[in-house]
Amino acid sequence: MAFDYDVKSIDMELEKYLPKVEGLQKKVYMAMREAIAAGGKRIRPIFIWESYKVFEAGEPDINKVLSYMAAIEMIHTASLIHDDLPCIDNDKLRRGKDTTWVAFGEDMAVLTGDAFFIEAFDVIASDMLNKFESETSSLPYIKAMLKANRILANKAGMQGMIGGEVIDVEHTGKVIDKEVLDVIYSLKTSALIEASMLIGAVLGMAGNGELAIIDEAAKSVGMAFQIRDDILDATSSTEVLGKTAGLDEKNNKTNYVSLYGLDKAKEECRRLSREAKDLLLSLDRDTTTLRKIIEGLIDRES
Repeated sequence: MAFDYDVKSIDMELEKYLPKVEGLQKKVYMAMREAIAAGGKRIRPIFIWESYKVFEAGEPDINKVLSYMAAIEMIHTASLIHDDLPCIDNDKLRRGKDTTWVAFGEDMAVLTGDAFFIEAFDVIASDMLNKFESETSSLPYIKAMLKANRILANKAGMQGMIGGEVIDVEHTGKVIDKEVLDVIYSLKTSALIEASMLIGAVLGMAGNGELAIIDEAAKSVGMAFQIRDDILDATSSTEVLGKTAGLDEKNNKTNYVSLYGLDKAKEECRRLSREAKDLLLSLDRDTTTLRKIIEGLIDRES
């Protein structure tokens, strides 16, 4: 099955958190809006929402997780903006459109990415303050939000996504083995997917044992997702992907396809996907939608 989800409803909610294009700094505000408006699968906010629904005992309320959905998409978008810069991947195409540095200049692209990182945590802090002052949220839920904040900061920072980017940049053009490649993938790509599923589960008040299972499942999903990206980079076209195909080979970067070949990469992708779905099945919860999303991501064509 292909990845199929009503991302328009997610986009409508995310729109509420984007800054208005005004003031002397409006060029960056415009760049932020255009980067989000360019589209995307919204995988990370979707994982937050769907993981939360698995564990929420009452009627699911998107307002309990919405600020985190917006924040994680902002952080992901920031990483893409910085990743596309001439000093890193030097890519001119993202989601079928000019990358931010091409459209607004390198200087504004750097600042747009920076702005997204800061805005993400401001969105969450504002939401926490509002919930605390309104006294509509219980102390356990406020504690859950603090735990979710810690997860997001850790998985986005040097122990997660940014750390993975550092290792990736330092090893570009060098021959690396599976051990180093797995570290890069587990941090650069997998960490934010792990954060998404964990944050949703935490805000849904999952137990510690359940969180451990979600964490392991998310690690497998993140790795499988990146390997599928490697496969598509080698087999698809720029027109289908909406970004430059064959970029890893052009930039002399090792990936699963170049290291193991196409067939073994596909086999590992399927194995990790099965592992994630089996872990979710072990939970005494309804994880049907999560498992279908994973299947769609692994079978996707872009």
